[in-house]
Amino acid sequence: MTTLTGERVTLRPLREEDFPAMRAAHEAGIASVTKLDPAGERRLRRRVERSGAMVDGWLDLGIEAEGRLVGDVGARRPAGALPPGVFEIGIELYDEGDRGKGYGGEAVRLITHHLFADHLAERVQASTDVTNAAMRKALERAGYAEEGVMRWFRDSGDGRRDDYVLYAVTRPDWTRG
Repeated sequence: MTTLTGERVTLRPLREEDFPAMRAAHEAGIASVTKLDPAGERRLRRRVERSGAMVDGWLDLGIEAEGRLVGDVGARRPAGALPPGVFEIGIELYDEGDRGKGYGGEAVRLITHHLFADHLAERVQASTDVTNAAMRKALERAGYAEEGVMRWFRDSGDGRRDDYVLYAVTRPDWTRG
């Protein structure tokens, strides 16, 4: 099982007791799924159960800081979805009060290093809403380069579609950094 320790955060397998916090973040619209129907709740529970190891191209880990779960981070490379060696990461910090403390940036650096060191990644990418200045800054500080805007990318849930910006770091960039 994967556990990655940094200065302020530890990335560790999710636990059953983490499920209520994850569920609340999804219900509040903080995490990637805004409403949990029964199928969505089953998918979320399966993420917890399979957490800590790369399973079917998915790795989910909790972000622990100050002795408590503050969010989650994941890497994905589902079969046939991305070219070999390419991974995509996603991160969520659940509470506004935990943002701006560097937890997200450190989690990004830890999981990125893990993917290059242990999963033969050649490229790691992430995307975020163009208005998410904090995430954009965290990715840039971690060594990711902005590659462009994906227009009309994600359904915002209110009849609009949001533009997202794509960032990536490659193995040569990471090893030089």
